Amino acid sequence: MTDVIRGIMIPFLGTAAGAACVFFLKGQLNEKIHKALNGFAAGVMVAASVWSLLIPAMNQSEHMGKLAFIPAVAGFWLGVLFLLALDHIVPHIHGDGESEGPEVSLKKTTRLLFAVTLHNIPEGMAAGVVYAGLLSGNSEITVAGALALSIGLAIQNFPEGAIISMPLRSEGWTKGKAFAGGALSGIVEPLGAALTILAAGIFVPILPYLLSFSAGAMIYVVVEDLIPEMSQGKHSNIGTVFFAVGFSIMMVLDVALG
Repeated sequence: MTDVIRGIMIPFLGTAAGAACVFFLKGQLNEKIHKALNGFAAGVMVAASVWSLLIPAMNQSEHMGKLAFIPAVAGFWLGVLFLLALDHIVPHIHGDGESEGPEVSLKKTTRLLFAVTLHNIPEGMAAGVVYAGLLSGNSEITVAGALALSIGLAIQNFPEGAIISMPLRSEGWTKGKAFAGGALSGIVEPLGAALTILAAGIFVPILPYLLSFSAGAMIYVVVEDLIPEMSQGKHSNIGTVFFAVGFSIMMVLDVALG
């Protein structure tokens, strides 16, 4: 249980660490560091989606024979479509702190805070699904794989915490309040994960669909947000290299150590 509590808290700690940039930085997060973090997180999340989510989903559906791919494909598309719908409902967040989507009568920083918070909910559920499967004794899910997934989410959350706290500071908030605003945008992740675990009795029977749903949601985030941010402008090769590093580390953790 200690591993589970630590695992679902790691993504929140990533957001809090990013929000803490308000205490040390006056401007934006360094572009090269931002690209490296996005690339690394993207690599980890793609590898996790394959080894920790999609492959276990198909392995758990082996009783369906040649149709074992159905839960994985169905859940994957549900995850993609869910995030697609979410992006049309709330302002869409980019790493440069800009948003796009329907205009609402809220200040820009408030829209940013709302959008980041809402986007963190399915990520928390993704972690919760994996740890619920781990607690249920599912042999397809390893501690190393679940931990690597949490770390990948935490790295992705680091810039998100910064793009909330630093604009709040520039609007006149104290450093402490700006940090709290950025950090609290990530609190929904452990809460969502905990609620998912508590409802394991409902979720475990449909675990193959939920695992692949989480994979679809994470791949959407990678393709829609992380890859464009790591590729645009100068030094795009930094993001590419760190994508490969993150993918390799996740592969080692999930396969060799699992």
